[in-house]
Amino acid sequence: MSRFVVIGGGHAAGQAVASLRQDGFEGEIVIIGDESHVPYQRPPLSKQYLSGEHTIDRVYLRAAAFYQERKVTLHLGVRATRIDPKAHTVAMSTGETIQYDKLLIATGSRARRLDIPGSDLAGIHYLRTVADVDAIRAGFGAGKKMTIAGGGYIGLEVASVAVTAGLDVTVLEMEERILKRVTTPAMSAFYHALHTGRGVTIRTSTKVSGFAGKDGRVEAVLTATGERIPADIVLVGVGIIPNTELASEAGIACDNGILVDDHCRTSDPDIYAAGDCTNHPNALLGRRLRLESVPNAMEQARVATANMNGGDATYASIPWFWSDQYELKLQMVGFSSDGDTAVMRGDPSANQFATFYLKDGVLVAVDAVNSPREFMACRQMVDKRSKPDPAKLADPKVPLKELI
Repeated sequence: MSRFVVIGGGHAAGQAVASLRQDGFEGEIVIIGDESHVPYQRPPLSKQYLSGEHTIDRVYLRAAAFYQERKVTLHLGVRATRIDPKAHTVAMSTGETIQYDKLLIATGSRARRLDIPGSDLAGIHYLRTVADVDAIRAGFGAGKKMTIAGGGYIGLEVASVAVTAGLDVTVLEMEERILKRVTTPAMSAFYHALHTGRGVTIRTSTKVSGFAGKDGRVEAVLTATGERIPADIVLVGVGIIPNTELASEAGIACDNGILVDDHCRTSDPDIYAAGDCTNHPNALLGRRLRLESVPNAMEQARVATANMNGGDATYASIPWFWSDQYELKLQMVGFSSDGDTAVMRGDPSANQFATFYLKDGVLVAVDAVNSPREFMACRQMVDKRSKPDPAKLADPKVPLKELI
């Protein structure tokens, strides 16, 4: 009987199990996850789980019983320490070694850490796991000063939860605008105004140079210009690093992620990879890319497991993402940086609008704030490489379905 092993505990790992059984795989499935939890969703960690709206059970992709019913062997709280492609084995931190016929690496990514003076002080947090959020929440308290290093999605999502909980929140961003890496100046300006309007202090062009503390606990964040910003609790959100070490040490090709083909297969024919840790070709965009995206992780897992099970599935999809901040949901498809023209529908002052990005007249991306209908219609239009009339795109009276 064949044995398929999955290394990881996030969306890709959880979806892989479900897809294998749905596709009729009757062999043995083994999950090796370095956290003590069954596979869970990461996006709610900085939103509903941090706020207390969701309990841990709501964060799990599927209940523990799901894996038991499907006869999945779980090695939780266990690290995979070595892959031997020749022997088809995975060594674990328990000292055990497990054999595989096919292997899926879904190791995801980890928070990028700051190596600056004072970075080992208590009260400085990163956000990537359930344990991270539990530690952050333990430091929450109305009136406490929270300083966030990094004005990306994680930092701003946490800022929205923290200021709503009554904390005094300051966001420090080294670039000249927040969200610079992922969106346009106009969208950055909208979210800057949104957060400052809710009481968050945002400092751009401000580089963190160190931390100061007393009795081993952080008391202030130090900036490159010599300022000292008081802080009872600090969150560092300065990006992530793909977890490629296991693959690289096993001789599997890596370059800004584990290199996979359009079948989600690595340079070893019996080893596949899915999720944040991968770098994949995208025929629709005409380039390789590494995505930090739930839809990408789940669809890659479906494709990888179909092929592990003898299929011939390929992966090519226009990326989409979302971010929840306060009562606003930002939904994005494609990359705004690919466009040469921007067209807006709706009213930013009403917190409900969509910005469409076109390249040579072709719709290539959309940013939609509290506009789910526009988002869903435009996902189809982007997939179809539609050339809509910009005037009609901008007119809320023209139903978008007429433009698909």
